[in-house]
Amino acid sequence: MKIALINASPKLKDSASGVILEELKGLLAEHAVTEYGFHTPALPENTEELANQDALVFAFPLYVDGIPSHLLNCMAGLEESFRKSEHPPTVYAVVNCGFYEGLQNRHALHMMRNWCEKSGLVWGRGVGLGGGGMLPGIANVPAGKGPKKNFSAALKQLAESVGTLSGGEDLFTSPNYPRIAYKTAAEIGWRQQAKANGLATKDLFQKR
Repeated sequence: MKIALINASPKLKDSASGVILEELKGLLAEHAVTEYGFHTPALPENTEELANQDALVFAFPLYVDGIPSHLLNCMAGLEESFRKSEHPPTVYAVVNCGFYEGLQNRHALHMMRNWCEKSGLVWGRGVGLGGGGMLPGIANVPAGKGPKKNFSAALKQLAESVGTLSGGEDLFTSPNYPRIAYKTAAEIGWRQQAKANGLATKDLFQKR
């Protein structure tokens, strides 16, 4: 089976989407997997081959409860070629967000489903992952261990669906990490970023 893994993070490296697809690629090792990077509004080369894939798996971060604008532009550019396909691919999506709750990604997954209908594609299922901000930091944690337990379980279910071109209900999960600890770590990170950019903590609370 031919499967395309599409990293649609605007980050060229150290992205949560990259961590997601790296683990998923291992779960799909028996298939012919091709990787694509949709990092800008411009489509990369050879995307016409996507219409000949059996499955497309998109991974991207949540932006304002939706799909990042650069990815929307790429998706619009692909619609015509997909409509002409005699055997349209089945589409899957993994959306990660900075919120702790994976359910926050549900609207973006609904948008992907609507796009599939518009483009003549088959919608498979989606995964909404909370705690995306911590994924690059735990990339070296073994699959299914520690804070990756729920994360890996969801990807395993998705891989089973992709490998059989089957559908199912969307999956939503949060990290195996206390919510309060995740929130505290995020706040520390914001303060560190503020300091690195010449701002004080109080500047984070200024009203415009």
